[in-house]
Amino acid sequence: MERVPIILILLLLAQATHPVTGREIAPVMGASGAGWLDRPEREAEEAPELALDSLGLRAGMVVADVGAGTGYMSLRMARRVGPTGKVYANDLQPEMLQKLRANSQREKLSNVETVQGTETDPKLPPNTMDLVLLVDVYHEFSQPQAMLDKIRESLKPDGRLVLLEYRKEDPKVPIRPEHKMSVAEVKTEVEAEGFKLDQVIEKLPRQHIIIFRKAAKEGKAEKAG
Repeated sequence: MERVPIILILLLLAQATHPVTGREIAPVMGASGAGWLDRPEREAEEAPELALDSLGLRAGMVVADVGAGTGYMSLRMARRVGPTGKVYANDLQPEMLQKLRANSQREKLSNVETVQGTETDPKLPPNTMDLVLLVDVYHEFSQPQAMLDKIRESLKPDGRLVLLEYRKEDPKVPIRPEHKMSVAEVKTEVEAEGFKLDQVIEKLPRQHIIIFRKAAKEGKAEKAG
């Protein structure tokens, strides 16, 4: 039994690099870090409501929060899309999803569905999402290309993929380098998987808001060829 934590630690330390940019892929935060996700300082550091204001969520939308953790953004999204909308809250870790369900029940939100995904598939229904949100999570994808491919399948034709990432361009942002990304890195990696950069919004204290839409199918086919 004592060997299990050691094995888990070794897995986290076995970081890889992205095949397109050479970026170091950061380790995934474990469920023991759930308290950091809900820290009071996060409101000032990340301005979550301002971030969502910038995305124009409306009642009735179907959206996903990939890497949702304890639901810090999922619950805010659920209030905005309302009872006629739906939030798919995805995470790899069942412990996180258990906490998320408890938080959702406490807030009396019935439009949040938790989904346990894998490292290669968020398990979202195809052609369903108006928006897929990744908050401080894309840089931790161990299989980013496979994940983006599945996310692309989940989006409606006019759906949007939105990444919030700490600004690597700003040395004053007090986050470890492997947990920050530049706009150039994000654009290079995501566009290679069948997306097109739509907009970059710089309203948040520490993060980029980077918005993509689906590229034409032939763009993805040319990449594969």
